[in-house]
Amino acid sequence: MPASSGGNKSVRAFLKMTWIEIKLFVRQPVGFFFTFAFPLIILFIFGSIFGNEPVADFGGRGTVDVSVPGYIGMIIGTLGMIGLPISLATYREQGVLRRFSATPLRPTVVLGAQVLVNLLMMAVGVILLAVLGIAVYHLQLPSTLFPVIVGIIIGSVSFFAVGFLLAGLVGTPRTAQAVGMAIFFPMLFLAGGALPRELFPPAVRRVGDFLPLTHVVNLIRDLWFGAGWNMVALAVLVGVFAISVVVAVRTFRWE
Repeated sequence: MPASSGGNKSVRAFLKMTWIEIKLFVRQPVGFFFTFAFPLIILFIFGSIFGNEPVADFGGRGTVDVSVPGYIGMIIGTLGMIGLPISLATYREQGVLRRFSATPLRPTVVLGAQVLVNLLMMAVGVILLAVLGIAVYHLQLPSTLFPVIVGIIIGSVSFFAVGFLLAGLVGTPRTAQAVGMAIFFPMLFLAGGALPRELFPPAVRRVGDFLPLTHVVNLIRDLWFGAGWNMVALAVLVGVFAISVVVAVRTFRWE
């Protein structure tokens, strides 16, 4: 009974912390804008320019159809490289993690709630993107959703690990925001997160091949169009996750 009671308290604490994190996320202007608004702005800008008529260079698919997996990668990258490091750096600066370490509520509960909330926000962002893509541009959804969902989760977890790594290396929320944006936005465009890489010169595509976000986009896109699992992309993301976790464990500071 005592063990069960302790487990129930931990679950309640985790759920309460998750709800608090959701409210804090909604109030965070940077994370909220780049997760929900920015991908939709990009969708409408390029959708209004290119439309979604079939294009031979895209295998008969529309520009919006080809671009949406990249926009999903944009949401994942935003959360992992901007939102998550800013939140953790803020907690460290304000002494939140240190205070939790002195209570029965372990700091790992805070970190777990961060991961869950970011997964939930990612799901909301993807659903908004898909709904508006269907309503405005007749976006074609994948015939089988389950592999796509699994691929999105794999990409998300990999980039969340990168977020923990960045949070361990930066000192303040402002530094986290500056470093995250400086890395993320060049990678976003080179990886095909804003425009399909087919539109880029070969030299630019070769540079993008070395970026982890490229492999998130490739993994999701291949699953989206029924091409199966891109094993190169999957291996890269597993490697990114493993390296990020190892480095984050060594560098992360609670205070």
